Amino acid sequence: METLASLLPLILVFAIFYFLLIRPQQKRQKAVQQMQANLQKGDKVITIGGLHGIIDSLDENTVVIRAGDGSRLTYDRAAVREVVNEK
Repeated sequence: METLASLLPLILVFAIFYFLLIRPQQKRQKAVQQMQANLQKGDKVITIGGLHGIIDSLDENTVVIRAGDGSRLTYDRAAVREVVNEK
């Protein structure tokens, strides 16, 4: 009984960390992976470096982004931070 009472605060702290830190981070990571897997030609995107552009072509691991001046830049899919919906 005494060992259970001494372990209870440790278990409680772990549960708090899980629900406040670990689980939300896992949900965000899953959402980002889903977004990167669903990229399509013509999507307006922002990269982690802040480049705004339109996806010109894709393959399994890279995307070619057309920037405002017509230049085409190749990035890893993981470098796309978000898809911009202008609806």
